[in-house]
Amino acid sequence: MTIRMAVIQMTSGVDVSVNLAQAEVLFAEASREGATLALFPENFALMARTDADRLKQAESLGEGPIQDFLARAASRYRVALIAGTIPIRAGGGRVRAASLVYDADGSRIGRYDKMHLFDVDLGPDERYRESLGIEPGEDPQVVDVAGLGIGLSVCYDLRFPELYRLLVDRGATVLTVPSAFTVPTGADHWDPLLRARAIENQCYVLAAAQSGHHENGRRTYGRSRIIDPWGVIVAERLPSGPGVLVADYDASRLQSVRDHLPALRHRRPARN
Repeated sequence: MTIRMAVIQMTSGVDVSVNLAQAEVLFAEASREGATLALFPENFALMARTDADRLKQAESLGEGPIQDFLARAASRYRVALIAGTIPIRAGGGRVRAASLVYDADGSRIGRYDKMHLFDVDLGPDERYRESLGIEPGEDPQVVDVAGLGIGLSVCYDLRFPELYRLLVDRGATVLTVPSAFTVPTGADHWDPLLRARAIENQCYVLAAAQSGHHENGRRTYGRSRIIDPWGVIVAERLPSGPGVLVADYDASRLQSVRDHLPALRHRRPARN
């Protein structure tokens, strides 16, 4: 079994309508390339200037222009869609960074809320506190998309390998990592972490990135990737600018890796 997968790289800004127009152009390109499923990057519909701006644009689950666009696009192009993240209203003046999943008929079939929030100090002029405006999720999710077990994650989740072990234990053979990696962390950590998650879990990894200079002042690393279960980068995007990558999920390749190097079967989980 082979299934064509696409990752979409964007340079999103502060205007939702402009971002959605860019997203549709790229999604249509993925469809023309024969993709059965496609992944948008984190914050594809909005790279907000402030937490207040994000909250203003947040939607209730099941209604709003971003979700209407996602359902319509998936149905129009007959491509299953994993929608990076969008802001879904939560309590206490915060949102959930929700990765919504749509089948090729436009129906929503899954949701994952980003569990690990990016609260870090990278230097005197680069400080992030996602937890001030975002409420963390609690539940790992594997969704059946086009017959594949898709393990969902978002950006900073990439640094927590125990999450991916759980996803594999639940049947994932593809791991999605929609991201908006910073330039300094991306330069040193992006490729090693992505390839490690592919190698140790013997899964395909789809990494759709934000890229370049954004209207809110952020700079993101780009370099979207599709990585196979051996850790080979089978499709990669140049550092900056929007674009589409495609590669095929090959079930025989995945099974061959797992059979010839049966590390998953050799696991000896620690016992208390």
